[in-house]
Amino acid sequence: MGALARVEGEGAMRVRVRNGTVEEVALDIYEPPRFFEAFLRGRAYTEPPDITSRICGICPVAYQTSAVQAIEAACGVEVDASIQALRRLLYCGEWIQSHALHIYLLHAPDFLGYDGALELAKVVPDVVQRGLTLKKAGNDVMRVVGGRAVHPVNMRVGGFYRAPTAADLEALVEPLQRALEAAEETVRWVGAFTFPELEHDHEYVSLRHASDYPMEAGRMVSDRGLDIGPDAFEDHVEELHVEHSNALHAVLRGRGTYMTGPLARYSLNFDRLSPRAQEAARAAGLGKTCRNPFKSIVVRAVETLYAVEEALSLVRRYRRPEPSAIDVPPRAGRGSGWSEEPRGLLYHRYTLAADGAIEEAVITPPTSQNQRAIEADLARFVEDHLDLDDQALTWQCEQAIRNYDPCISCATHFLDLSVERRP
Repeated sequence: MGALARVEGEGAMRVRVRNGTVEEVALDIYEPPRFFEAFLRGRAYTEPPDITSRICGICPVAYQTSAVQAIEAACGVEVDASIQALRRLLYCGEWIQSHALHIYLLHAPDFLGYDGALELAKVVPDVVQRGLTLKKAGNDVMRVVGGRAVHPVNMRVGGFYRAPTAADLEALVEPLQRALEAAEETVRWVGAFTFPELEHDHEYVSLRHASDYPMEAGRMVSDRGLDIGPDAFEDHVEELHVEHSNALHAVLRGRGTYMTGPLARYSLNFDRLSPRAQEAARAAGLGKTCRNPFKSIVVRAVETLYAVEEALSLVRRYRRPEPSAIDVPPRAGRGSGWSEEPRGLLYHRYTLAADGAIEEAVITPPTSQNQRAIEADLARFVEDHLDLDDQALTWQCEQAIRNYDPCISCATHFLDLSVERRP
């Protein structure tokens, strides 16, 4: 079958059906391993923010944030509130641009019957332009705070190389105000889509903060009682090799499959959304929890609205850090850090030698944590759609996979569906 565009990565899905029953669904990730954890060994403790940001061109800030938090923990330092606020503002920019990209260019064409965003733009150019307006606002935040919109270079261990001035951030107000209107309209737009019926029962896992909707900080919680700090992540999460994938599968020890990402974040943190975002969610037909993966596009739109609001608030309350970075002397130690990439929880852990050389690195991205949930949902979905021919089934499965916005890497294609039907 033809490969699937509009997700980041490359792989295949194999389905085996016998006597009208789905026996196996395997998400084959055949893209070669990239060995980031291996070639971080021996590098200086100051290097991971720049190196790991290259893992993903869409979510580099997430990798930088989780990396600096882990290294700062290993070195026994904590940045002050002004640096934390600036990091959160940078993270808002990433959420806005990433969610806008997914909603308008990758996912919405599925619901509207178009092959892609170019076809959609020919019919409703103003709608696609609205999405580009949102994405540009997020890119503007990343450029001003991070130094550039793609692979920002301003974040460092201990803070930033240069903190923007108040005037720098004031220039963001107007585009963010336009983005706020676009974000509200986006929630209304996607809320009117027609969604297939599918409810899952995976354990939901996300960060939860004492007062804020989680982006760059919080404890890891679940809807079944899990509540841990970053140092306990590997005590509770196990990464497994599977024969059909070059990507690891993560499970909760003794509990099995779990799911991270927008649906989990929203369902575990609805009370941390702003009143405006909560009202938009209700008006779009969402409750306080959401278990239909096809409605993830609505949840992403709500999170985009929140991120724009939060960015405006952080800009208006900005106090420039002085200095822009604190001193972080190296020491022997081990530290863990995490944050909420738009696709879900991203974990880093580093073990350092006394001179700051990296002895061990562990990076667990959200897509590896979600792969078992994706396979389980696809098995149920395929079971309900076996009456379709292979071409129609491929289209439906492509849309189901895009619900998760999987980031296999920054390649172009993802799915080559093989259906084996046996009597």
